[in-house]
Amino acid sequence: MGEQQPHQGHGSHTDHAHPSHLTHKTQGVTSLACMVVTCSDSRTPDSDISGKLICHLLKEQGHSIADYQIIKDEPTDIRNLLLQASGQEAIQVVIINGGTGISRRDSTFEAVDGFLEKRLDGFGELFRYLSYQDIGSPAMLSRATAGIHGGLVIFSIPGSQGAVRLAMEQLILPEMGHIVGELTK
Repeated sequence: MGEQQPHQGHGSHTDHAHPSHLTHKTQGVTSLACMVVTCSDSRTPDSDISGKLICHLLKEQGHSIADYQIIKDEPTDIRNLLLQASGQEAIQVVIINGGTGISRRDSTFEAVDGFLEKRLDGFGELFRYLSYQDIGSPAMLSRATAGIHGGLVIFSIPGSQGAVRLAMEQLILPEMGHIVGELTK
């Protein structure tokens, strides 16, 4: 009477007290080296509040900032920066903010999307869903995206402070260690 039936969800865990998605998260990497990139034609190190917020939130969770840069929203520059980052084993995660909208100058999405080898479509879907709950229908204009290139995890998010806080606190920080951990399997 006290026997447990095998778990019917993901994985082969039989302990109902620890669902497989929680077990996987506990096996993630807890301290990561991150590159923070702000894509903007107008921000400077003094005025880049969103870039500073990303750095602060990462450090607060025990991660390190391996590099921080502000670059123009130029596809070639973004791609070159991602190539450089992917060649450095010391960098595990790149978080790009800015350039995800639909204006003529917003080209970050195309540069990042073309660089990804594996896309994490759920990131953009969840980001837009959470944004919709916060700001309503303008959330559909965001082209936030994420994915993998080699062993590098890349997140591309809007540059507003609200969007940065939402993406970091509700999606990126809770999952990036898990994602990096999955890449080492």
